[in-house]
Amino acid sequence: MSKLFEKILINKMQIKNRFVRSATWEGMASSDGYATPQLIETMKALAEGEVGLIISSHAYVRPEGQAGKWQLGIYTDEQIPKLGEMTSSVHPAGAKIIAQLAHSGTQADEKITGTTPMAVSLFDGLADSPRKEFSTDDIHELVIAYTEAAVRAKKAGFDGVQVHSAHGYLLSQFLSPYFNRRTDDYGGSIENRTKIHVRILKAIRAATGYDYPILMKLNCEDFSENGLSSDDALKAAEIFAHAGLDALELSGGILTNNSKLSPSRTGIKAEDNEAYFRDAARLFKEKLNIPLILVGGIRSFSVAENVVENNIADMISLSRPLIREPDLIKRWQSGDLRPAECNSDNLCFKPAIKGQGIYCLSREREQQQK
Repeated sequence: MSKLFEKILINKMQIKNRFVRSATWEGMASSDGYATPQLIETMKALAEGEVGLIISSHAYVRPEGQAGKWQLGIYTDEQIPKLGEMTSSVHPAGAKIIAQLAHSGTQADEKITGTTPMAVSLFDGLADSPRKEFSTDDIHELVIAYTEAAVRAKKAGFDGVQVHSAHGYLLSQFLSPYFNRRTDDYGGSIENRTKIHVRILKAIRAATGYDYPILMKLNCEDFSENGLSSDDALKAAEIFAHAGLDALELSGGILTNNSKLSPSRTGIKAEDNEAYFRDAARLFKEKLNIPLILVGGIRSFSVAENVVENNIADMISLSRPLIREPDLIKRWQSGDLRPAECNSDNLCFKPAIKGQGIYCLSREREQQQK
């Protein structure tokens, strides 16, 4: 049996295989962030497709942190029952599900939130519209918001939480010298730029208990001028592991002005183009003593197997392939090892932007042509 189908522990959470569904924006929540039947069915399909660990939509912890329309929220106790329906739909298939906790910071959509977006620092060229800089009191309230969101996740039946600190969202902005130009205790050195993360990790741990898994999504680097460097990213990861982080999902790049991740996620035509962040993962794996999850352009079973068999990472995280084929892991487990059918054209986001929810537009077109 391939190591990909072996069990693994994160803290005391046992996962039946090494496959993870990486969080994304499905565009399936209600306008005020509540889980809907459509979103719940999407999670259920992933579980029935034999995904071992499902990471939920990036769920905003405060209303002003909403990034886009129909995004999942986890900012009020009133959302717990619907979130509970989501976790209850997943567990019968033997999958685990964790909630991704997020805040978009300066990337927030003020047209949706009706409030001025919050920024780590104010400087010329940051944005075309006004921003409000986080005060130390605002930072304290943010730590509370993440902590309360984690408690809601636990009450709703989530098996753990993931703190989103990648792709240019708020906690990623705190890490990035481009966004973080503060001169107080939260700016300057990488030790200072990680302080809010450490506060959040320790506060969640105190509120949810030692056994409750806490993960983080982190950039291996920003791949942008004056962004988070690879050296600082590795130092940050070591700081978080020392602070009690249970597992790390490694990604990279930040959202650009046209809302696309840089480096580009398109053009995966061969196995050599897969696993964008494989080399970075090797370095992180050497330094960390916690499970490492690798995301980014993995399409082939052989590539995934190579990553795990060669101890480059402990788990494989997929997003777009599972949009097209929610039963991909079940297919691979059955012995059909053809690569994922996803062609990385990113057309899956077009329906979501129209309010129809994310799905593979290419697959729909192919079926219509038959």
